Amino acid sequence: MAALKEEEIISLAEDAANFALRKGVSEAEVFVYEGLTTTVAIERGQIAKSSRIIDRGLGIRTVINNAVGFSYTNILENKAAIEETVLKSLKSAKASKPDKDWQGFPPKKPFAHVKNTFDSSICELSSEDLVKTASLMLEAAEKTDKRVFPVEGGIGASYLSRAVVNSNGIVGFDYGTIVECSLATVAQEAGEVTPVCFEFNVERLYKIDPEWVGMEAARQAASALKAKRVETKSMKVIFAHFALQQLLHYTLMDAVKADYVQRNQSALQGKIGEKIASENITVYDDGLLEGGLRTWKFDGEGVPQQKTLIIEKGVLRNFIYDNYAAKKEGKESTGNAFRGGYLSTPNVEATNFHLAPGKKSPEELIGEIDDGLLVYSLQGAHSSNPASGEFSVVATPAWKIVNGKITRAVKGAMLAGNVFDVIKKISALANNERKIGQLVAPWVIVENVKVIGR
Repeated sequence: MAALKEEEIISLAEDAANFALRKGVSEAEVFVYEGLTTTVAIERGQIAKSSRIIDRGLGIRTVINNAVGFSYTNILENKAAIEETVLKSLKSAKASKPDKDWQGFPPKKPFAHVKNTFDSSICELSSEDLVKTASLMLEAAEKTDKRVFPVEGGIGASYLSRAVVNSNGIVGFDYGTIVECSLATVAQEAGEVTPVCFEFNVERLYKIDPEWVGMEAARQAASALKAKRVETKSMKVIFAHFALQQLLHYTLMDAVKADYVQRNQSALQGKIGEKIASENITVYDDGLLEGGLRTWKFDGEGVPQQKTLIIEKGVLRNFIYDNYAAKKEGKESTGNAFRGGYLSTPNVEATNFHLAPGKKSPEELIGEIDDGLLVYSLQGAHSSNPASGEFSVVATPAWKIVNGKITRAVKGAMLAGNVFDVIKKISALANNERKIGQLVAPWVIVENVKVIGR
């Protein structure tokens, strides 16, 4: 099934908004989403199945007397179904309480220019092409080490489009692509089985490296064998990309959202202009990052995405806002209204949370540590507290570093602390930044992390 054309989508959205206005609403906003995805899944070391997922739909917000209603549908071919969705949204607005903080949908502004977010060759990939790519990844893993077994993984290629039309004159359409491959592995030897090790590549353009993913997932698993317990003490820890993303996602990224600050759920409330991190740390929320996984011309409300300075050399400069949170404070939205699709209303989220890299290679970072850990992933990070920043996680897989060299895998190592202390103790950053979900960051060294051996 082919993608809908821009004109079709815009006309659909405009018709729905106009129908709502004719029914007497004071404001209307229509969001249309389309996702066409082809995937190939790997299960128990074998290519198991291929699927094609088509997800398209429309969500509409209507406003009556400052009360907001919302409804959605995935039936776009039928005018009556769309009109019924509009009426449901209207009914929902009438049943809702007026919101004293509601100050309207955003006004029209010129959209941003973005680079490297669409690659037509991704749209042309067939299931057979993806099966070949998956096979390359599996073969690379198997050749790397005979003790390694691929557990699960897959390849996916997607075309995505989104449109926003509102009664304040916003009419926006944007489209892009995403391709990804991932592999989870374990290694077995003499009755020992390692924890699951995981590697992946995800890009907006067709430039993933499935063989590297296979080799790296296998290398990690093999080097996680013969793990020993670690002693309890404070030491330097290198957080690799995935571990850093897991740590920051539930803490720092939530703490800089304006709605969290307004609800007294952020430890950074009232700290704009204060030093909250090491001066090695500069962070932008960059909605225009070239090839960024969350780079779009506009956000989920049709506000142009932008590059917002969050932390400058350790000093907190800004929070991120959607239109609602911004208007509460008499400010402008930073283009951070996020929608995962048409099923929900927007919420404040980071776009590409970009931690500026350092100049050292990963090897140089390891070389600087006499006694410490290299941590690739964390378990339990989702239970961290954004209001306090407290965390208690298990580091797995992780390796001991002694005298500048990785010596062996460790098991059962718990890390405990506060993320707002962690960002003050980042003493060095590598030059190997990667895109992982919303985070774009390199490896970092954190001083004096409390490591608990079990």
